[in-house]
Amino acid sequence: MSEHQHPGQGQQYGWQPPRPAGQQPTTQQTAVQTAVQPTQPPAYPGYGGFPPSPAAQPERTSPKGGRLRIGLIGLVAGALIGGGAGAGVATLVDGPGTTAGSAGPAQTVTIENPERATTATAAAAKAAPSVVTVYVASGSGAGSGSGVVLTADGYVLTNNHVVAEGADGGSVQVRTADGTLYDAEVVGTDPAFDLAVLRLEGADDLTPATFADSDEVQIGDVAVAIGAPLGLSNTVTDGIISATNRAVATGSTQDDATVLDAIQTDAAINPGNSGGALVDGAGEVIGINTAIATVASGMPGGQSQSGNIGVGFAIPGNTAQRVAQEIIETGSATRAFLGVSARTAADDENSEVGTGAQIETVEPGSAAEQAGLQRGDVVTAVGDRPVTTSTELTAAVRSLAPGEDVELTVRRGSDTRTVEVTLGETG
Repeated sequence: MSEHQHPGQGQQYGWQPPRPAGQQPTTQQTAVQTAVQPTQPPAYPGYGGFPPSPAAQPERTSPKGGRLRIGLIGLVAGALIGGGAGAGVATLVDGPGTTAGSAGPAQTVTIENPERATTATAAAAKAAPSVVTVYVASGSGAGSGSGVVLTADGYVLTNNHVVAEGADGGSVQVRTADGTLYDAEVVGTDPAFDLAVLRLEGADDLTPATFADSDEVQIGDVAVAIGAPLGLSNTVTDGIISATNRAVATGSTQDDATVLDAIQTDAAINPGNSGGALVDGAGEVIGINTAIATVASGMPGGQSQSGNIGVGFAIPGNTAQRVAQEIIETGSATRAFLGVSARTAADDENSEVGTGAQIETVEPGSAAEQAGLQRGDVVTAVGDRPVTTSTELTAAVRSLAPGEDVELTVRRGSDTRTVEVTLGETG
């Protein structure tokens, strides 16, 4: 493995360099891909005007003038705990250019036959009017994603990676569930949480989404995903909650790398669902869809696959709401800051099995230093949540708010102790 892939290797403060172009994740890794769909010219009517091939990522211009398409995004071992953007790596592969295509007509989800309605039917009928399609265009291409209406007067929540190109000199438009198209401005973004807030120009009668308490989500609960996969607005898929508190490291570039404390679902999430809603059986938002797992080409029995394989991830609704509110009020968001960099500890340097997050550096004056944490300490739990990798430590800290008190279980040599930490704040 390369240094930045090995779970026993440390990570430098701030971000982790990307894997060389074309290099695939190892067979021990699951790849994670941000689910944003670049628009394509109509060519395959059977797929709604979008090709069935896995051309599923926004494009960026390479330094040599060609185009690079963001491909597989790997789960990584090293992570900065609080501060910076976190950890993430991206494989860049050559890809053809894209041009904007026409969007399909909007469809309204209604219950026409109550006797045959399912839980998903009711959830979609309530939540679909609050889910929008986001179109982004810039000098390097065009693409689409999804979003969730926050307020009647036009605030919309989406992923940072959906609007990153539009926020940098491009344009952003939003089509609501009733088919109305609005120009939009980017109010603010937070790459560390992969969230962004838009404001629609002239909107005054939108349908805000209702958010549930995502801390109450349980494995096995009904999950309904609503968004615009492959540019197909108002698409509804259903499944269950597969896992909670899933530590996922993803990011399309080294500058917007993200570590998420994610909700995992098997509801079908595909490129273009990014920024859309994951709702419960009552039609209330429990998460913002943001990433999908992919089968890496180097894994036994599989070829590279960029569509849904039943492993999708969403940012918990409680986190998304807090970050969105801060962005609306101040233009930016804060996050909890422990103040250490760490690597995944293992009993053997060649082992793939993590046993905790080993502290490599402690930031002077940080919450970690004030709590007495030292280089070499191994964090094995945050509260009652086990920690086996540095990514899990990052995700656990990111799930908390600045100023919260948390108990860390720390192994120092042959001794294990608990340490009380009041988390700091960083923007």
